[in-house]
Amino acid sequence: MSDYKQGSSIKELIIAIPGAIIGFTLLVSLLAYLFGVFGSEKAAPSKEETDAVEQKVVANIKPVATIEVAEASGAHVEKSGEEIVKGVCIACHGVGALGAPKIGNAGDWGPRLAQGYETLVKHAIEGIRSMPARGGNAELSDHEVADAVAYMANQAGAKFDAASLKK
Repeated sequence: MSDYKQGSSIKELIIAIPGAIIGFTLLVSLLAYLFGVFGSEKAAPSKEETDAVEQKVVANIKPVATIEVAEASGAHVEKSGEEIVKGVCIACHGVGALGAPKIGNAGDWGPRLAQGYETLVKHAIEGIRSMPARGGNAELSDHEVADAVAYMANQAGAKFDAASLKK
């Protein structure tokens, strides 16, 4: 058979295993040192360097634009009835949405015109059925609403004068 001794191989393993672990650790440490992972300690940055980095970060995250909301200034500028109709009322009265009488359609406006100008203006200011108060534009004055009513009603054959309601 062979001259191989069982006892000496266990002793060799007990020495070889820790030796391999230590050798592997030294190899990894050497590679880490060579590639700059540790060992080349830098001094802490100066206050100037820290401030420069901080300013750069602030510049990088600064908003591109800002929004400023200006307060409305000046008095309300009265618009004509035609301007109000073309800017507000046309949305519903142009197509007859939700039963609104169409502009220029005498058949739609006939029963309403019979109620009288003052009643039509009151309904337009306060709102009626599906129509919101002031046609949904709370900034309109009573006079502007009255002018718009006169303009629309006159398109359907009425002869209303908005100036007759001025106080």
